[in-house]
Amino acid sequence: MGKLTGRIAAVTGAATGLGRGIAELYAAEGAAVAVIDCNAEGARRVADGIVASGGQSLAVTADVGDEADVLRAFAEIAKSLGDPDILVNNAGVATVSHVETMTTTMWSEMLRINLTSVFYCTRAVLPAMRQRRYGRIINISSQLAYKGGEGMAHYAAAKAGILGLTRSLAYEVTGDNIAVNAICPGPLDTDMKLPPEWKAKKQSDLVIGREGTIAEVTPTALLLAGEDAAFYVGATFHPNGGDIMV
Repeated sequence: MGKLTGRIAAVTGAATGLGRGIAELYAAEGAAVAVIDCNAEGARRVADGIVASGGQSLAVTADVGDEADVLRAFAEIAKSLGDPDILVNNAGVATVSHVETMTTTMWSEMLRINLTSVFYCTRAVLPAMRQRRYGRIINISSQLAYKGGEGMAHYAAAKAGILGLTRSLAYEVTGDNIAVNAICPGPLDTDMKLPPEWKAKKQSDLVIGREGTIAEVTPTALLLAGEDAAFYVGATFHPNGGDIMV
């Protein structure tokens, strides 16, 4: 018996990187996992890998920053797997621009994908979670929500917004046994596209002296997905290599 046996999880941005690592760990712990991503081929590859390993999974192609697409995606999940007990809002993008030269389109797209998607997906799962009086919502933010970063004002603003949403939602739903928490990873060794010079400077800031790995963050997501998360309310976890110490 795994820690998540019998549970249904939905993970956004799960075709690659941290989302993929979380989806695969949840499946290994017994959850049926909806792998949600705008990359249809990548989502299918992850879901197929889970099934090949003996798990249960569904690939769902969706733009989580589009309200109608989110509603369609979660209706598909409910029909095929059931209503999610666990939601991980992980989908995100990263771009670099100074505020003075940043376009309105770049700003809006960052908030749409990195913040508004959290609202859309969370709102989609809440009615069923409330009805069952059980749920786990895990929002992936960033250490930059606290300290900011040159050329990353739009990203830091979106990630800080996630923390405000997380804490406010915790007030609203904890009474229904829905645990809402956030994770603020530091820089990770993933395929997220950032300029090499920006990544090198960021790495030099880390007390640990290196980027983190996916496997160093996924155990936090597992803790928050299970029964042991009941006493964590609107909390934020910081696996970040010492980039901030809270």
